[in-house]
Amino acid sequence: MEKLSDISRFQERQNIVLQGYDPVSSGGFTQVPNFLLKDPMISANGKVVYSMLLSYAWNNNMVFPGQERMAEDIGTSQPTIARAIKELEGHGWLEVQRRGQGKTNLYILKFTVRSRK
Repeated sequence: MEKLSDISRFQERQNIVLQGYDPVSSGGFTQVPNFLLKDPMISANGKVVYSMLLSYAWNNNMVFPGQERMAEDIGTSQPTIARAIKELEGHGWLEVQRRGQGKTNLYILKFTVRSRK
């Protein structure tokens, strides 16, 4: 059991506080691989789009939202989403399977990314 003095020292070093945070009522959370977050080859938009795809996939092993919906949810434009998807695909974080005219694409998120040489 931790002593109160140990907890106080931890709080002094803490720089982010989630006051009143309730993950159930706030809509849950999404874990993003640190390897992606620290990858200098992936833009901020690419990281946000990957994070949103992970959020959509939380209950499935594959996701297929439309780019318009992603743009609306993120607060950006559809062309920005399209560029980020191409970027993620080019770096091996994502595979896109086109399902035909009038249908959404199928996005397969990769957790094992090929090494860059």
